[in-house]
Amino acid sequence: MTPNATDALSPICPFIAPSLSRRMACWLYEGMLLFGVLVSSGLVYFVAAYWLTGLAPGDMNLHPQFKSGFQASSFLVLALYFIWMWRRGQTLAMKTWRIQIVDKAGRKISRKTAFKRYLASWLWFIPPLAVSYALGFSVIELMVLTLGWVAIWCVLSRFHPQGQFWHDVFAGTRLITAAP
Repeated sequence: MTPNATDALSPICPFIAPSLSRRMACWLYEGMLLFGVLVSSGLVYFVAAYWLTGLAPGDMNLHPQFKSGFQASSFLVLALYFIWMWRRGQTLAMKTWRIQIVDKAGRKISRKTAFKRYLASWLWFIPPLAVSYALGFSVIELMVLTLGWVAIWCVLSRFHPQGQFWHDVFAGTRLITAAP
């Protein structure tokens, strides 16, 4: 029997998407790990800003450019972290929860695809941040709005045929269950 072209393209083992509860547990764990990453990068930012300007971190709050600089550096640090880790296939949290990121063909993703996914993943936060900014919400109201939006974003993944999050669809990636 001769193999045809479609046999060569069919996967040896099917890619199984992790359950929504596993993906969300991974998401929460990732948040805890990122706390340490952002605290470390924030420390570096504020020490460097102090050396350059002589302003203490509390005084920097009075200057909007320092706040914007901190936000930009945090965005960059997160981008570097995720692009580097996703390019390798998993973040530490994903390894713990046995979740792997691949492209549509099941291969490791490129830097360009990882960057697209990083930008698309901000859909978890941009809508509540925009609404909060427009309506002048307090931090507590922003947190409640963000949790509500995260719940909606999770439920929306149920409408995808493979149960993927929509930012993965937009970026051309998918989450699969990793081998033990």
